[in-house]
Amino acid sequence: MSQLFNFLLLPGFSMMDFSAAAEPLRSANRMGGDLYRWRTLSQDGLPVVASNGMSIAVDAPLLDLHEDEVLFVVATYEPLAHIQPALMQWLKRQDRAGVTLGGIDTGAFVLAKAGLMRGYRMTVHWEAIDSLVESYPDLDVRHALFEIDRRRITSAGGTASMDLILELIAQGHGRELAQRVSEQFIHARIRPRSDTQREDVVQRYTLDNPKLQAVIERIELNIEKNIDVDELAKGVAITRRQLERLFRTYLHESPAAFRQRLRLDKARHLLQQSDLSILQISIACGFDSPSYFGRCYRQRFNRTPRQDRTVMTGTARQN
Repeated sequence: MSQLFNFLLLPGFSMMDFSAAAEPLRSANRMGGDLYRWRTLSQDGLPVVASNGMSIAVDAPLLDLHEDEVLFVVATYEPLAHIQPALMQWLKRQDRAGVTLGGIDTGAFVLAKAGLMRGYRMTVHWEAIDSLVESYPDLDVRHALFEIDRRRITSAGGTASMDLILELIAQGHGRELAQRVSEQFIHARIRPRSDTQREDVVQRYTLDNPKLQAVIERIELNIEKNIDVDELAKGVAITRRQLERLFRTYLHESPAAFRQRLRLDKARHLLQQSDLSILQISIACGFDSPSYFGRCYRQRFNRTPRQDRTVMTGTARQN
């Protein structure tokens, strides 16, 4: 009997995330027979508008699924902005029925919000990992491309969704079929879950200086901490002046300005992808004073954190 995959599309979902997960199933059927079926769902059964503005008609509203089915929640920006209480209850009911639950891109946020990810490995898009960890510090969040942990399946989104589905095809119907499907999409290598989501510091910043690389990695890992520039320099056995010169040469800004930029970028991600208060976000990003955080944010993005959150979600939140 063919296995049924359900894709719950939330407003603003990524078309690429959805296609990268659904298309390998179609290709597997073309090569291997009637192996998979799939259908799309929405909270009310009405069409859903993707992040690219295209509207997708769905097959059904929320309905009760069977134990041998898989449900993927597909989301991207603002994963919690459009969920309704009925959806939380429905997800819990599907879990009690034994349905395998999954999240694509930030779809895992919705499962976490419903309390359904405790005790399971999980991943999300790298841009949303900080938001997830800050919102749910007790969860086991990994930087992997995808995670398959018993009845929970999560993907970082994008092309990682294809790697996830190819792994499921390999587990269910053999590695040879999965490789043939992969080649149909000019996807020569099926990446394992352990592959990184992002390039390392060297590639991202085009660096060839190991001391500067080490300092940047330390800043990124301790973004909320006010590590003194002298201490950063001492950690790689150079002087403060030498470190500042490296930053100016390679990144065209001071160490302090670089860290500030990273903090504000993280804050914007948290505003967009979590329901943390603005005060919580300012603390998580290393700002001791909410008013100072607000001034820095406005200087960088030309609007206050509150204004930015309202623009992103379409509705003002209480903070």
